[in-house]
Amino acid sequence: MASPKSKISRATRGGRRSHSALKRNPANNCDNCGSLKMPQIVCPSCGYYKGREVVPPKS
Repeated sequence: MASPKSKISRATRGGRRSHSALKRNPANNCDNCGSLKMPQIVCPSCGYYKGREVVPPKS
């Protein structure tokens, strides 16, 4: 089994792990109804995408 030759400092260890943090999901407001939705996805509440109705809204 491998064993480390020298101690890894906290800065080196933290710098390596800096990209492992959880990212927040981007959320935009719908142009039609104003509810939160994911970008580049049809609004689940009103069914609009890029200013036109694509899917009938869920009631």
